[in-house]
Amino acid sequence: MSTALAAAYDRLLVDLDGTVYAGAVAIPGAADALDGLPVTYVTNNASRGPGEVAQHLRDLGFEAPDASVVTSAQAGAGLLSSLVPTGTPVLVVGAPALRAEVEARGLTLVESAEDARAVVQGHSPDTGWARLSEAALAIRAGAVWVATNTDATLPTERGLLVGNGSMVAAVRNATGREPQVAGKPYTPIFVDAMRAAGAHTALVVGDRLDTDIEGGNAFGADTYLVLTGVNDVQDVVSAPDRHQPTFVADTLAGLRMPRGATLPGPRDGWTATVDGDALTVTGDPGADPADAKYAAIAAARDVPEERRSGLRLTIR
Repeated sequence: MSTALAAAYDRLLVDLDGTVYAGAVAIPGAADALDGLPVTYVTNNASRGPGEVAQHLRDLGFEAPDASVVTSAQAGAGLLSSLVPTGTPVLVVGAPALRAEVEARGLTLVESAEDARAVVQGHSPDTGWARLSEAALAIRAGAVWVATNTDATLPTERGLLVGNGSMVAAVRNATGREPQVAGKPYTPIFVDAMRAAGAHTALVVGDRLDTDIEGGNAFGADTYLVLTGVNDVQDVVSAPDRHQPTFVADTLAGLRMPRGATLPGPRDGWTATVDGDALTVTGDPGADPADAKYAAIAAARDVPEERRSGLRLTIR
């Protein structure tokens, strides 16, 4: 274990949807990969409380005390409470878990735009037009607006569903305003997680470049992209610098491998060439197919960022 990647960090900040599970289904091997490691589960999904999330994880075979879960509902309520005084009337667009977090911080729940001085918005499968419109009225009237997260999609076992970010976009379009955001890729949720764990050196683990990886990079942490969710190798190849992960692996099992095994760079038996917008990675007979992605990502990073978005990867 002394040479394993995970051993260099006193806290792994691990995403949930698309990283350890897809809805009600655990990603194969994820529980074994994380067993015994110093994990805090950090999720942008604000629809459930930390205890409910932890129980779901335990039901799927993960080691997950209630205190090991930090949600964007907690981060959103915490950010809002730092912006407005105790007792401020707040319109909550979201699930009961978010309402509970807001109330726990001494803020007052209200139901109408006319009464609200702040709005906090998080994912709920029950959010509809009427609630979004009430939020828009309050925000246009000057209410402070906090979003728990801005993920456009929500990974499930059925595929990608509408995420909180898509509903935030509707309110943004209706108001011309921008929310303050607590969840990934913004850093308040990471600050909360590390403070709660009493930890100092983080590895941020997730499946999304624009939330987990961008957020971890902004936080100043090393980042680990797992290819079980939203983004794939082609996405990494064409990604800007702020979305580039430190490590990439097919599964969470890479956390138990040596650091160099998941670090993008040249690999024996693989040659990468760039011709215009074409990035071609060619393997010698007997070359390990798992190494192709590391050679491809390393070659793409040598391409100027402004040209990288047009790169198209072919592996032979």
